[in-house]
Amino acid sequence: MSDLNQSHPRNRDSLDVSVIIVSYNTREMTLACIDSVFRETQRLTFEVIVVDNASEDGSAQAIGKEFRQVRLIASAKNLGFAAANNLAAREAQGAYILLLNPDTVVLNGAIDRLVDFAEKHPEAAIFGGRSLFGDGSLNPTSCWRVPSAWGLTCRALGISGLARNSPLFNYDSYGGWARDTMQPVGIVSGCFLLIRRDLWNALGGFDESFFMYGEDWDLCLRARKLGTECLLCPAAEIIHYGGASETVRADKIVRLFRSQSLLFHKHWGRVQAALLVALLHLWAIRACLTGSVSRYLGRSGASDGGRVWLEVLRRRGEWRGQGET
Repeated sequence: MSDLNQSHPRNRDSLDVSVIIVSYNTREMTLACIDSVFRETQRLTFEVIVVDNASEDGSAQAIGKEFRQVRLIASAKNLGFAAANNLAAREAQGAYILLLNPDTVVLNGAIDRLVDFAEKHPEAAIFGGRSLFGDGSLNPTSCWRVPSAWGLTCRALGISGLARNSPLFNYDSYGGWARDTMQPVGIVSGCFLLIRRDLWNALGGFDESFFMYGEDWDLCLRARKLGTECLLCPAAEIIHYGGASETVRADKIVRLFRSQSLLFHKHWGRVQAALLVALLHLWAIRACLTGSVSRYLGRSGASDGGRVWLEVLRRRGEWRGQGET
């Protein structure tokens, strides 16, 4: 068994947890997120470190004014999610590091609950919680299976969207599981990810080849190779609105596909990576055709959807072949 799987009692001379938030043009959400951290975290010693990625909405100034106890790092340029978290982690003093998206709200002592859960499960080193949309319904993006050809085929063909509650056809998203039981998972989303500090150091933090999206997947895959687990704690709940910092949909999909392509080439062999990237291409083609048919039939919103996916296809040079040498 790896040393990283052994129990490491917290040093009571240090902080229990360092909460890291990376913000980008999400001023009001970021302020609400920070407020929820202080309001809902009562049993732990903690610090909050915020990296503002050159926001243009006055985020850094507002955070500095309203939360003087926060360690604020105002970057003059957008470092991306991975590099910004690495920067904050170098300043962190906690035995655990908690990555928290700015478009989240901590509920019912979720950070206290998650750290307590981690202390009871020394066999794991990465932990996630249960995320909800603003209306209280389940947001299933808090965790994923390790990517697979089967799961990606179902997504590429649109089957996953038609059978969201199917554990077979919505495989990669754990279809049918309400995240209401403890379970090992393949990937914990970086929107609410707790990691033991010794593991973060052993992994060297995030791989900064991932500018935005995919760095949390890569971190969990590398941790699994060291023999540790990722666990989901259903009692630790947050609201996660999602997508607040990137509003141009085609840009978001291109970034997602680019990160997925880089992930495949990094963690799988050349042939399997090529297959998985081909499935991304199939996904884009199917979505573009679906949008065109819907537009022809006069369905609401179909025109925008078709144009978005057509742009993704036109920009396929930005995401196909990532990681190849």
